[in-house]
Amino acid sequence: MAGKERPNILICGTPGTGKSITSQEVADRTGLHLIDVGMVAKENNLFEGWDEQYECPILDEDKVVDELEGTMGNGGNVVEYHSCEFFPERWFDAVFVLRADNTVLYDRLKKRSYSEKKISENIQCEIFQSILEEARESYPEGVVHELVSNLPEDLDRNVEAICDIVDNWSSDMR
Repeated sequence: MAGKERPNILICGTPGTGKSITSQEVADRTGLHLIDVGMVAKENNLFEGWDEQYECPILDEDKVVDELEGTMGNGGNVVEYHSCEFFPERWFDAVFVLRADNTVLYDRLKKRSYSEKKISENIQCEIFQSILEEARESYPEGVVHELVSNLPEDLDRNVEAICDIVDNWSSDMR
C-alpha cells in the first residue's frame, strides 16, 4: 500500500468496549473516513447466513474484503469491527484493541439487552484476551496497541493517543 498519504487504522475489541464512539471521535478529529464493517455488510448484504446459536448474521469475510479493497488501498480510513484476523495485514498501519474490565463490560452488554449466554461468551472472550491475541498473531510487532476503555476519561485518552499516531504518521513508517 505504498504511496498513500494517510494511514489506515483498525479499532477492534469485544462488543461493548467502546469501538463505535472511539472510531467516530477519531474520524471527526483526524478527517479519516470511518468504515463501520457491520454497516457496510448490512448495506451490501455481505452475509452468508444466520447463526442460530448467537442470533446474528454470519459475515462473508471474503465479500467484505472484496468490497473494501479499493477504499483501503487509498489510505485515510479508520475501520471499526470487533475482530481483525480476516483483514489483509497490508491494509493497516496501526491496530488498536480496546479492552474493558469484566464488570464494566457486563453492565454495558446488559444495557444492550444481550442474552445471558451472549454476555457470558463475550466476557469470556475478554477474560482470555481473544481479540488482543488474534491481533498480535495477525499483525507485526509495533502495529498492535492495547487500550483500556472503562471510563469516560479513557475515551478521551484513547482518542488522543490514536490521533497522535495518525498525526505523526508518514508513509515511510511502514
